[in-house]
Amino acid sequence: MRFCWSTLNVKNLEESIKFYTDVIGLEVVSKFNAGPGVEIAFLGKGETKIELICDDVSRDTVVGNDISWGFEVESLDKALVLVKEKDINVDSGPTQPNPHVRYFFIKDPNDMRIQLVENIT
Repeated sequence: MRFCWSTLNVKNLEESIKFYTDVIGLEVVSKFNAGPGVEIAFLGKGETKIELICDDVSRDTVVGNDISWGFEVESLDKALVLVKEKDINVDSGPTQPNPHVRYFFIKDPNDMRIQLVENIT
């Protein structure tokens, strides 16, 4: 068995795509209409893939604080500068629970918690 992707229902597809391309660095792999008023976009390559679904009928999304998506970055300091330039609030952190990892949390446009992680070798 292999993990395929994680799905997030979004309020605004273009705003969400902009966040995941500009801040996280994922690429749009495909984008298509999936019926009346429903658009889907897949982003990412290799092992990291996400599916964003925007439905004109039910744009209310509920994302709890008990789930987050983690993305590895080369430099946590550079990631902090980027999110500040994009006027994105740091939700918590930076935290360094051990000598080998540092991270902080932000939220995407749908209130999904996003963890940016630097692995220190």
